[in-house]
Amino acid sequence: MAIPQALRAFLEGTRHRWLVTGSAGFIGSHLIETLLACGQEVVSLDNFATGHRRNLFEAEAGAGAGAARHHRFIEGDIRDPATCRAACEGVDFVLHQAALGSVPRSIADPLTTHAANATGFLNMLVASRDAGVRRFVYAASSSTYGDHPALPKLEEAIGRPLSPYAVTKYLDELYADVFARCYGIEAIGLRYFNVFGARQDPEGAYAAVIPKWARALLAGETVFVNGDGETSRDFCYIDNAVQANLLAALSGDPDAVNQVYNVAVGERTSLNALFGMIRDSLAGTHEAIAAAKPQYRDFRAGDVRHSQADIGKAARLLGYRPTHRLEEGLREAMPWYVRQFAPAQELAAVK
Repeated sequence: MAIPQALRAFLEGTRHRWLVTGSAGFIGSHLIETLLACGQEVVSLDNFATGHRRNLFEAEAGAGAGAARHHRFIEGDIRDPATCRAACEGVDFVLHQAALGSVPRSIADPLTTHAANATGFLNMLVASRDAGVRRFVYAASSSTYGDHPALPKLEEAIGRPLSPYAVTKYLDELYADVFARCYGIEAIGLRYFNVFGARQDPEGAYAAVIPKWARALLAGETVFVNGDGETSRDFCYIDNAVQANLLAALSGDPDAVNQVYNVAVGERTSLNALFGMIRDSLAGTHEAIAAAKPQYRDFRAGDVRHSQADIGKAARLLGYRPTHRLEEGLREAMPWYVRQFAPAQELAAVK
């Protein structure tokens, strides 16, 4: 896990107690690994609704020998206020990642999405307030921009939400702002743009596109593209998201607090171009993949056509500087997918 050296040195020179919710998930497990590697004390919380225990084991192993003894895991649900209170006891910083992602999932089941993303979020805010947490950093979403047509996306200009998921993530921002005004809590929201990397789950109907396509190509299955493939996204490698979380938690600039920030690279890539990048990155060791072509199908309900972030605000107030563009992130992530999903005989051949 690569974060800027100055940020790593600062962390290593301090000792704090952190709570990471959604810790068995993709982003949460990377936050745990980085914090443990930098000598921090970590409490983490997950109910395994979408996360996996193996991610916790991998995070502890990646943090180095002996790091696991500084990690206390709580299996529990943020929809339960008592669980949230227990998790926040004695914590300095909360990195709240727990949520039910996916636009299609929220359209299919809005009640469950609301319970996790809105009620669960409010439970965590209340628990953090009551525990005297120093700062509450939370995963917001680029879905908040809704149907606003302008590119790149600026934090101050949003449109109408296009899904129940987007409604819940915008509601989180409103609650965080109200808690800052009413109770003095310091909260920072991070509007993630299509974060990807190792440990991102490629299985299931709601899987993110990069791991889903990588797994399909490695398995010799068809890659499906929603629409004409010219839909575009600002793909953000996991190391950039980790950096943003830590900068948000540790910033000493009062102007940086009680804000929301875009977390992205500031570049736009079409799904057609992305497919070519993933295919080419795998074809070097899996020759049969070089001839693969996607199959196009209908556009997906609730999806935004184009998305690209302006990251100037995060750069100015947090000192955020992405360390990985899309191509660099794919180079780092693909070996993990190959180890996880390439057939055993192909792995043997590659070695």
